[in-house]
Formats: sequence, structure tokens, C-alpha cells
Amino acid sequence: VETITKTVMYPPVATLAGPDHHGAQMDRCEEIEFDAITPDAKRITYFFKGDHMWAGFHGPSELINGSYKELDEHHHLGHIDAAFCLHQPNDEDHLHTYFFLDNKVFSYHESSHVLVEGFPKDISEEFPGIPDHLDAAVECPKGDCLRDSVVFFKGHDVFHFDTHTKKVKASQWTHLPNCTSALRWLDHYYCFHGHQFTKFHPWSGTVTGKYPKDARDFFMKCPNFSESGGGGERKRCSHIPLDAMAEDGLEKSFAFRGVYGFVMTLNDGWHAFPIAHTFKNLQRDVTAAFFYAGHLHLIKEEQMFLYESGGQHYRLVVGFPIPLKVALGIEGPLDAAFICGEHSILHVIKGNQMFDIELATTPRGVVMESRLPFPKVDAAVCGPDGIRVFVGADYFQYETPMLLAYSKIMHEPHKTSLEMFGCGHHGTNDSF
Repeated sequence: VETITKTVMYPPVATLAGPDHHGAQMDRCEEIEFDAITPDAKRITYFFKGDHMWAGFHGPSELINGSYKELDEHHHLGHIDAAFCLHQPNDEDHLHTYFFLDNKVFSYHESSHVLVEGFPKDISEEFPGIPDHLDAAVECPKGDCLRDSVVFFKGHDVFHFDTHTKKVKASQWTHLPNCTSALRWLDHYYCFHGHQFTKFHPWSGTVTGKYPKDARDFFMKCPNFSESGGGGERKRCSHIPLDAMAEDGLEKSFAFRGVYGFVMTLNDGWHAFPIAHTFKNLQRDVTAAFFYAGHLHLIKEEQMFLYESGGQHYRLVVGFPIPLKVALGIEGPLDAAFICGEHSILHVIKGNQMFDIELATTPRGVVMESRLPFPKVDAAVCGPDGIRVFVGADYFQYETPMLLAYSKIMHEPHKTSLEMFGCGHHGTNDSF
């Protein structure tokens, strides 16, 4: 029987080039009271504040006029008052994103961000019975509401607009804070007010549970705030997407999100820990992770960190970190990386592409490329039950890398917090 021993081979380097940082124009953790929040068809949630917007729960701001130029052309109307995404059965695009500014409403094709012909219009023309100068709005499909509706907020006045009959049911919810924005996320409804949010029933406005809660705990990454405390369950059950995940193929799994890591063993379940406490040279924001040849590889931006395990402790291998281009023969930043079983092929994901890299040869480089059915991936891992691809608060399962590479559609989504982390489905942090 021939025994094959894997060794980790990386060329030496003399100097390390630091990553190039560009500061965001607006920090969502400081300017926390959003003007509007709305998801799109790809499960990406967009946050709006003044003339800036953010895509997803982390990342820098960008100017709104880069995606919705007409809103900037009508800047005399002021900032966005409300926004939502609504299904249009008679349109080829099917989904339209609506923005409300002052007394006007703008409708965009969701896939192309092109303004629908005839817009902007007066709000009273497109949504008769709905007042101008709104505070917030959120779509409410049949099943959540009695009929397919949009819920509009102005102060404590609430208007349920039937999208088929265009009839309006007006009421007052004085028990709910004044919502500056509203969001439907994972079949739950959230009223944002200041830096906090309150979950409510979309038809009755009923609030159950302990609210308000701080949005920085659940809907965005705010390092200085997150480091200040909070229980392990809250960190684990947050719907903020994972940054990276890795399994050693034996008994241990790691997941990373912001400044926290999560480790799971077969006998002990999931536990949260500050990344800086376990990986001394790494503070936060791991972008990809994988185990190979008994070592844990962590990638952050353009650098590779290599750790060896000493029981409960991980030590950085001498000579690391090294540039990602030197280590793997590919430029960063990466979105995800994974290895299946004892194979030596590393699968690296950037955007909607997957690159296969042979780790058993040097110099390393890409040996195969494929296109994925996801526009962007947050993390991925391969284990005994196949591959899990993490997008937003969900993950999608595939049996093999080949099936993932050649798949044309996304598989059925699974809730990360519920099905992987074991958070409760009702009345716990899984639903905030």
C-alpha cells in the first residue's frame, strides 16, 4: 500500500504588499436612520440614505445616481421617502422597484434599473388614496395580508393599498413607533426607527416579543458596536450573511461573520468566539476559508494566512501571511473557497465564476473555470452531505462541485440560522 503524505508548499516572499483601502463616502453605522430599505429579486437588500445606497448587509456605500440617475435629476424633491419592490404580472420584467419622493413616484424595471415609461407620476395617480410625503412603505403579498397589498406609513397613519382593486383601508397604529423605513425580510415585517427596529404583523400591526432592538446587531456589520457585547445566540442567529466557512472533514467546522467566529464540534454544538482571540494576527472579516493538509487556510482580501492546530489553539505558520497571488496563483478578493474530502482541487468563487486550482502542484494556477447560477456568493463549504453555498440568510445544497458548476438554476433555499445553527423558528432570534 502506497502512503501519500500531503505537504503544504508555498514559495517564500521577501515583502508583503498591503491591501489598498478606499473609505466609503458614508458609514451606515453612523448614519443609521435610513430613508428606505427594499430587497430585490436576487435576495439582496438595498439601504438608502440621502444620496447614497448600500447593497447587502455589508460593504461600502455608493451614490444612488449610479443606479437610478433620474432620482438625482429630481433632487429638488428631496431624499427618498419610501421604496419597495412589487410583482407586475403583465410586464415581461415582472418586478418593479418603486421610489417615493415628495409627491412623486418613480417605477424602475428591477433587472435593468431603467425607468418605466411614463414615470415619474403623481402618487395620487398611481396609488389613489395614498398621501404625499410618506415615511415608509412595504409590500405585503396575499397570505401575509388578506390580499396582495402595499402597506404605507405616514406618522401613525397606516394605509393598506390593494394592488388589484386599488382600494385603501386606513387605520392608526399608535402603538408602533413612527417608521422611517420598513422591510419584509424572510416572511417577517420590520419597522425601522432611528437606529432601532420593531417587528410587527403587517395586517394588524401587532408587536410580539421584546422590542425595539438595535439594527446594528442584525442588519449590518458595525465592528465597533458588535465588539461591545451581546450573547452568543444573538451573534449566531443573526441574519447577516456569513463571510466564510470551513470543515476539517473530521469533527470540526468553522464559520466566520465580522469580528466573530463560530466553531462546532460533534459533541459540543456551535459556540461563538472573537476572531482576534483565537487567530492573533487576524482581527475580522475573513473572506474565504478552507482546510488542506491538516492546516486551516484563512483568506482576507489579498492575503493568505496559514494556521496549524495545537489542540484548542491555532498558531500562524512562520512566513505567513503571504500574497494570495503567490499562494494560489489568483488575484483577490475572493468570495468563497472550498475543498471536498481528501481531494487536492481547491474551488474558488469570485462573483458568478468558480475557478479550480490544483494544490498538489507548483506553481499553482487555475486549471478550470465555470459559471455559477448565483450573481454573488457569501461563503461555501464542502462536507459529508455535499456542498453548501451561502447567499444572504440562506444556503443552497449541491451534491458535487460538478453539479454546482453545471447547474443552471438555484436549488431550494435552506435557512442558515434555522437549519444549520439550530436557532428557533418562532419567538427567538431566528425571526428577531
